[in-house]
Amino acid sequence: MTMPASPSPLSSSLLNDQPAGRFPGGGGRLGTPDQDGVNLDDDIFIRFDSGIMGRLWGYIRPYRLPLTGCMLAVVLYALVQVAIPLAIRGVVDNAAETAALSTVLPLSTALPFALAIFAVLVLLNFAFNFLQEWGTARIAQRVIFNLRRAMFAHLQQVSLGLLDQTQVGRLMARLQGDVNALQEFMESSISALGDLCLLLGIVVVLLVLDWQLGLLTLAVLPVLVLIRLVWLPWARRQFRRAREASSRVNSALAENINGIRTVQENRRESFNFNRYEPIARENLDAQLGSSRASQIMVPSVDILTGFAMAIVVVAGGVAVLHSRVEVGVMVAYLFYVQRFFDPIRTLSMQYTVLQRAMAAAYRIFEVLDLPVTLQDKPNARVLDNPVPDIEFRAVTFGYKPNQPVLHNISFHIAPYTTAALVGPTGSGKTSITALLHRFYDVWQGQVLIDGQDVRDLTQDSLGHVIGMVLQEPFLFSGSIMDNLRYGSTNASDEEVIAAAKAVRAHDFIERLPQGYQTPLGQRGRNLSIGQRQLLSFARTLLMNPRILILDEATANIDSFTEAEIQRALRVLCAGRTSIIIAHRLATIRAADQILVLNHGRLVEQGNHQQLMQQGGLYYQLNTSNQSSFDELAD
Repeated sequence: MTMPASPSPLSSSLLNDQPAGRFPGGGGRLGTPDQDGVNLDDDIFIRFDSGIMGRLWGYIRPYRLPLTGCMLAVVLYALVQVAIPLAIRGVVDNAAETAALSTVLPLSTALPFALAIFAVLVLLNFAFNFLQEWGTARIAQRVIFNLRRAMFAHLQQVSLGLLDQTQVGRLMARLQGDVNALQEFMESSISALGDLCLLLGIVVVLLVLDWQLGLLTLAVLPVLVLIRLVWLPWARRQFRRAREASSRVNSALAENINGIRTVQENRRESFNFNRYEPIARENLDAQLGSSRASQIMVPSVDILTGFAMAIVVVAGGVAVLHSRVEVGVMVAYLFYVQRFFDPIRTLSMQYTVLQRAMAAAYRIFEVLDLPVTLQDKPNARVLDNPVPDIEFRAVTFGYKPNQPVLHNISFHIAPYTTAALVGPTGSGKTSITALLHRFYDVWQGQVLIDGQDVRDLTQDSLGHVIGMVLQEPFLFSGSIMDNLRYGSTNASDEEVIAAAKAVRAHDFIERLPQGYQTPLGQRGRNLSIGQRQLLSFARTLLMNPRILILDEATANIDSFTEAEIQRALRVLCAGRTSIIIAHRLATIRAADQILVLNHGRLVEQGNHQQLMQQGGLYYQLNTSNQSSFDELAD
C-alpha cells in the first residue's frame, strides 16, 4: 500500500510559523540545527545566509543594470556629503587668511565663493539622493511584484492535502508581513551602502586632516562596540517576544471577526473581550519592550557624539591656539564628528532589518518550496469528449498516514446515470468525489473515467469534464455576472442568463438593484445562503460538464426552492453522469444507483427498491422516523 509521507518540515513550519531549517545550498538540512548548534525553529533572527541571498538574487538579477546605477548614485551622494565640510574648511581658511591681510575683503570675497560652492554641492546632493531613492524604490517594488506573482502562482498548484494542514492565517502572514519586511530591507539596503561609504570617507578624511586628532575622535568607537555587544542579545529577545505577541493578538482578532455571527448569536461579546484583554495587554508590553530596544541605541550614540565633540573642542582648541591646526580644520572636524555617528546609528538599526529580512526571505522561499505533489505525468493524456463512465477499483485512501478513510472501495457508475452516495458523516462520501476530481491520489487501487486512470490524465482536462457544487458555495469579489462566468470565461450574456434561468436564479437576480451587474460583498454575504447556492448551481451548469457532482448542494436551501431545483435537475442531469451526496432521503430516492457507505466501506448498493428489499442500513433509515443517516445510532 502506498501512503502519503508525514507532513514535511515545510508544512510543519507553516503550522508553527517558524523556520524549519536551512534551504538547500544554505549549509544545512531542513528541520535541523545549523552548524553552530542554533536551532532555527527558535530564532527568527537568521544571520546572513548565502543560500537565501543567492535565491533572492535570482529575482534581482534582471534589474542589475539599474541597480548598478543606484549604487553609483549612492556612492556619489556619500562623496558629496564628505566634500561639504571640506568646502567649509577651505572657505574658513581662506577667510582667515584674507582677514590677516585686510579688514575689508573677507565678506566680499569669501561669501560669494562659499555660496557658489554650497549651491553646487546642494544641487548635487539633491540629484544623487533623488536618483538613489527613486531607483531603489522602483527596483524593490518590481522584485516584490515578481515574488508576489511567484507565490500566488505556486499556491494555485499546491496540493489540497498540504493546504489542509496549513493555517490560512499564518500563510497570509507570509504573503503580507514577510513580503513587506523584505521590501523594507530592499528599499533601505542601498542607503546602508551609502552610510558605509560615508562612514569610511569620514574616517579617511579625519585621519588625513590630522591623524592625532582623528585617533582621539575615534577612541570612543570601542565603547560603542561594547554597548552593541551587550544590547544585541537583549534586543533579540525583545523583538522575538514582540513578534510572537503580535501573532497571537492578530490570530485572536481574525478569529473573532471571522466568527462574528456566531459571537453575536451566543452573546459572547463580553466574554471574548475579557479573553482578548490580556492578549492585547501582553502585546502592548511586548511592543513597548521592542520600542525600547530599538531606541536605546539612539541616546547611546548621542552621548558618544557628545564625548567626541568634547574631545574635538578641547584637543582641537589647544592645537589651534598653538598654531598646529588651522581653524578651518577645527571647523571641519566639528562637522565630521556630528555626521560620523549618524551612519553608525543607521547601520546598527539596519543590522536588525537585515536579520528580519533574512527570516522573512526564508519563510517566503519556504512557501515557494511547498511541494506540488499532484502533477501531470510527462505523457499525460487530454481527456477529450469522454464517455462519462466512472469506476473505482479496490480504492484505499486516507488523509493521514496509517489512518485510511476509504477501505477497498469498488463500484461502477454507468454513463448518463445518476448515483447517490449516502451514509453517516465521516463515512467517506466527499473523499470519493475528491479522488474522482484528483484533488488527492489514492493509496491503492484505481479511479477511472472512460476507462482511463485519472492519474494518467491532465488535470486541466479533468477539471473541464467534472463540475462540482458544494454545500458551502464560495463566491468571489466582483459582479454576479463575473461569478457566473468564473469557470466559463468565454460564455455570452445569453448563455449566462440561460443557466441562471435553468436553476431558477434569474428572477431574484433581476430583482437586485443592478441585476447581473450587482457587486457581491465578501463571499457573497449580501445574498442569502439559498441565493448563493443557486448562483453556484448556475456557475457549474454553465460549464456544461460531462460529470456533475452535487455535494450536499441542496442542504442550505429551503423546501420551496429545493422543489424548484429538483425539477430543474431532472432535466439538467440528462446527458451527463451525476453523483449526488445527500443525507435527506427525498433527494436520493430517484437516483438510478445508491451507494451506501459506513466507516469508509461500501456496505450496500442498488436502487431504492433493491436496497429496501435488502433490509440493511438504508432500509433502517427509511423505516425509522429519522430523516438522515446521521440520526441513526451506530
